[in-house]
Amino acid sequence: MEKNNNKKRATVRIQGQTYKVVSSEEPAHVKEVASYMNKKMEELKKRNPYLDSTKLAVLTALNIADEYLKLKRQYEGE
Repeated sequence: MEKNNNKKRATVRIQGQTYKVVSSEEPAHVKEVASYMNKKMEELKKRNPYLDSTKLAVLTALNIADEYLKLKRQYEGE
């Protein structure tokens, strides 16, 4: 979500918490990203129910970064 003067607002829920997001992206895109993040957090939480919210968020971010880098390498033909 890049910086831009065309700020749009979206309200999303992740793990029961509400976040107001300001972005140059369309609200539908922001909501899709939040939904994906929430889904990934739920999957990880099911496998590790005792993780606190900070660890859950960090591990989810690591998993998503891993997915991203693998897809990026695949796309770039590495």
